[in-house]
Amino acid sequence: MTQPETIPAAVLSAGEKIQLTDPKGRMHTIVLAPGEVFHTHKGLIEHDEIIGRPEGIVVTNTGGVDFQIFRPFYEDFVLSMPRGAAVVYPKDSGLIVTLGDIYPGATVVEAGVGSGALSIALLRAVGPTGSVHSFELREEFAQIAAGNIADFFDGAPANWEVTVGDLAEELPGAYPPGTVDRVVLDMLTPWTVLPAVSEALAPGGAVVAYVATVPQLSRFVEAVRESGCFSEPNAMESMVRGWHVDGLAVRPDHRMIAHTGFLVIARRMAPGSAPLEKKKRPQGSPASSADVDAWTGGEVTESAIGTRVATGKKLRRVMREAGRRLERTGEDTADTGFGDTEQTGVGATAHGAVSDTEQEEER
Repeated sequence: MTQPETIPAAVLSAGEKIQLTDPKGRMHTIVLAPGEVFHTHKGLIEHDEIIGRPEGIVVTNTGGVDFQIFRPFYEDFVLSMPRGAAVVYPKDSGLIVTLGDIYPGATVVEAGVGSGALSIALLRAVGPTGSVHSFELREEFAQIAAGNIADFFDGAPANWEVTVGDLAEELPGAYPPGTVDRVVLDMLTPWTVLPAVSEALAPGGAVVAYVATVPQLSRFVEAVRESGCFSEPNAMESMVRGWHVDGLAVRPDHRMIAHTGFLVIARRMAPGSAPLEKKKRPQGSPASSADVDAWTGGEVTESAIGTRVATGKKLRRVMREAGRRLERTGEDTADTGFGDTEQTGVGATAHGAVSDTEQEEER
């Protein structure tokens, strides 16, 4: 039998972001630069010991501590990148891509770019033949997302565009009716943009909403039904629990990634076709007007739903950090990381070193 030719693995090079993991599972992300050193309180590792070698190696620091070296996965990148807004967790972005059927070549519209985590997943799914157009109300978040996306793809993707403005106002002028394949809504009040979304979506296209609270979920689902433009919406949430496996000591982890948000998916009906009505069991007495007002009344704000709002000082710092790796690639400078990044986590004292484990727990 003819053996396939061995394809040499791409070696790690200067300017690349890598992840170091110690025996206790603590992770550190650094950007490789010639002549630089990664510092921990138990020893040092010279970047030159890593540059030019393949990933998957083990490097020992001057204190005798071993570190595994890998390029970060998408999840690793998302949980360690600079962010001004809460990111869409990988467990949710995975469901959005798969259950929302984001396919190569699709035209995707996104409302609420945040820090760019979901945009990265969408861009990878549509591939070079598709496109993603993000709409964001806040200029600061658009800049942070642009930096993170360019960092992940080693440059600004040609098939990604961001517009600062209200989707309900901007979308009709950006796309002719019936030309968008998928719309993903990561915003406080997704029900307010349904008229523009239903106009832009092609028949059979899908709208996917990501909301944090039960009232938001209820209001969006009812708005989808009342529009008469979509199939019966499908609502869900996902929870991920890791397991500790060590010989016969096999048990669930004490901590888990539980509720992060609800997903709602619905398909666009053809114009003139009414969706099938869902058969329901008879209910008791209808809700009183006071109950309905309490449920649907009032303004939905970040503080009202318990979302932490970044301060202006933090946003300015994150805006400086996002995308700094590309700006500094190839430069002969002592600072090889993300500018003013705070060093959080054990041993993260080298320039550009960030503890991913620490950042995940911080949320």
